[in-house]
Amino acid sequence: MDDLFIKWFMSINAFFLRISRGRMGSKLGTQTILLLHTVGRKSGQERVIPIAYFDYEGKYLIVASNWGKDKNADWVLNLKRQPRAALEVHGKRIEVQSREATGEEYNSLWKFAIAHHPPYLDYQKMTKRHIPIMVFEPIES
Repeated sequence: MDDLFIKWFMSINAFFLRISRGRMGSKLGTQTILLLHTVGRKSGQERVIPIAYFDYEGKYLIVASNWGKDKNADWVLNLKRQPRAALEVHGKRIEVQSREATGEEYNSLWKFAIAHHPPYLDYQKMTKRHIPIMVFEPIES
């Protein structure tokens, strides 16, 4: 997919998610969308993007497919530098700790993800990189 179109689409989707507090823009086909808040690893500035997620056993999962591109998205690199983040789900902000799924957990979550959104298989075919799955667990305040 064209990078300019993706950037434009994501900006518009984030706008609708924000102004409607998650009532508009939170569904994209079969996927559910949230706003992911990270801290830029270079700038130190807050970065916010709309992204598909799964609610799974009290945790949130995001498959870092990056549309099948050969490099990880900036948000993944940001989380590796600073794993604490925030999610906006249906207008509610949730502070979370993130980590990358590995081993058997990854295999299980990958099966879950492709069962719920088969296009992830197409993205995997488009790239040689391992597609990370990031797990977000709410932080109790």
